[in-house]
Amino acid sequence: MDRRRFCAAAGMAPALLAGAAPARAQSPAFNNGQPIVLVVPFSPGGNLDTVARAVAPELGAALGMPVVIENKPGAGGVIGASLVARAAPDGHTLLVTTPNAITVAPFMVDTDYTLKNFAAVGGLGSASQVVAVNPKGRFQTMAQLLDEARRHEDAVTVGHSGLGTTNHIALLRLEEASHCHFTAVPFKGSAPAITALLGGQIDAIVDQVTSSYANIRAGKLRGLAVLSAERDRFLPDVPTLAEAGVGGFTSMTQSGLVAPAGTPSDTIKQLNAALNQALQAATVRERLHGSGSVALVVTPGQWQRILAAELETARALDAQGKLAAD
Repeated sequence: MDRRRFCAAAGMAPALLAGAAPARAQSPAFNNGQPIVLVVPFSPGGNLDTVARAVAPELGAALGMPVVIENKPGAGGVIGASLVARAAPDGHTLLVTTPNAITVAPFMVDTDYTLKNFAAVGGLGSASQVVAVNPKGRFQTMAQLLDEARRHEDAVTVGHSGLGTTNHIALLRLEEASHCHFTAVPFKGSAPAITALLGGQIDAIVDQVTSSYANIRAGKLRGLAVLSAERDRFLPDVPTLAEAGVGGFTSMTQSGLVAPAGTPSDTIKQLNAALNQALQAATVRERLHGSGSVALVVTPGQWQRILAAELETARALDAQGKLAAD
């Protein structure tokens, strides 16, 4: 499949801190009466959407200006990322993202941006990833799922939140570590992938705990393994992948905000200060914890280093041919 067809397929795939918030941050110089728009490049209900909606009210309070959410799903986050890359660098349009949409995607499709087109603002949340199934389905343990995949290549269908996303990359690494090959099914975000799993259309998903947590807690989904190094604090009964017999890698989903490149450094600093203030609010902490995530409080430089490390991982995967479209 060439890059043009790959991009089309991606667009058409079926669908920590305690205490009260400090006083309001100094009103930013870029406050011209316009709202700040947080562009979420996936469907409502997924990991990024959940985190963004938890933080937005307190971020608006810290800045003294309205903060609104706009969902722009499609192409594994590329559509929303492209919109922000082309936006005016005035601090009013920000991308809610995991590193993959701006580091992995340019290796997989013809994007009109690279990491250089963005300026790091700060972190949002950090969550474990999980392999989950429908309890009414044919797999009740990770061993059962892997055994079937080893016996019959491509017989196990596994959904993820979009081509080039953190969950897609985790699935590729799971295949390598377990010596299996699944039929991967990309969706426009975690929410439609979960819907398909609940409806029995696929066998399993690789997802972040943030978007699967409520369904797992309610018994609608069963967690087979978390991909973190240790058991997740929110799913203590779910074994790690290593405990389930597959070693060799761990994976987390981290999210944050980026602005268009060229956004003034003073604006970035003001946004980061307000963001970290918002993340310390008890209401935000409670909402993040309620969805299985913890706050990622970092400076712009620290978030930039996380993004740069993911870019190097993408380069390595690309050199091995693992990011080529099937």
